[in-house]
Amino acid sequence: MSIMEYNGSAVVAMTGKNCVAIASDMRYGIRMQTLAADMRKIFKMHDQLFVGISGLATDMQTVEQKLRFRTKLYELREERNIKPSVFANMVSSMLYERRFGPYFIEPVICGLEDKKDQKNVPFICTTDLIGAQCFTNDFLVAGTTTDQLYGVCEAMYKPDMEPEDLFETISQCLLAAVDRDCLSGWGAIVHVITPDQVITRELKSRQD
Repeated sequence: MSIMEYNGSAVVAMTGKNCVAIASDMRYGIRMQTLAADMRKIFKMHDQLFVGISGLATDMQTVEQKLRFRTKLYELREERNIKPSVFANMVSSMLYERRFGPYFIEPVICGLEDKKDQKNVPFICTTDLIGAQCFTNDFLVAGTTTDQLYGVCEAMYKPDMEPEDLFETISQCLLAAVDRDCLSGWGAIVHVITPDQVITRELKSRQD
């Protein structure tokens, strides 16, 4: 078993019309043994920026603390919130610094940012464990459930969804995928980021 599969996880981010959503499962386990069903794998950096981290649970917590520290330093120095695209570059360079002894994680970054001619543009990005970035404008997945998530997301995703439709789609995708992976599941949490608010809902799922 790969060290990336040791704890099990499922993270998915999806874009909508001036909104973006990120969801993950809640299971914390060691291989096939489930220890808890309330583990948070998505972390809020600020109202318009969230990062979901899959992989080894200990590295997940370490990286989250380092990212929070660097984000607060940026905000103190620049006196503004960090943009998701800038944050993605910061994550990438931080992981590449450790390329010879990497953190065993795959982060998924999502948020809303203003471009020159547009406001509240959805941004999603993921990297591998040494910081190689992948950008797209529909959806991104990470964790032990990637094969299952890709299948259902490609079937169910539609561009320019409203926040409620986006919530329903990402929820159904995640729940359908984790039912087919024994290393993830046991509940889920979804965050929908809109220009005005962040909608957070917890989902019930199979406990087996």
